[in-house]
Amino acid sequence: MSDTNAQPTLPDHLSGNPRSPHHVAECFEHHIGIRLNGKERTDVEEYCISEGWVKIPSPKALDRRGQPLMITLKGTVEAFYK
Repeated sequence: MSDTNAQPTLPDHLSGNPRSPHHVAECFEHHIGIRLNGKERTDVEEYCISEGWVKIPSPKALDRRGQPLMITLKGTVEAFYK
């Protein structure tokens, strides 16, 4: 019996932006959860486990192209499939 819904291993650095070099489309076929300092976050746009940071979009500020500015939060990062 083969498992056609096998989940790929989550990389150390992953971005949700398709224009980023750290975007891996296969990972986004499944729901990904991110925990920062033991608290689950649902607004994470990019993360790096080894460097210990996540990037979340700013609620109001936009850059000159109309994209939200990213805020970097540091701490212990855990990535997992839901």
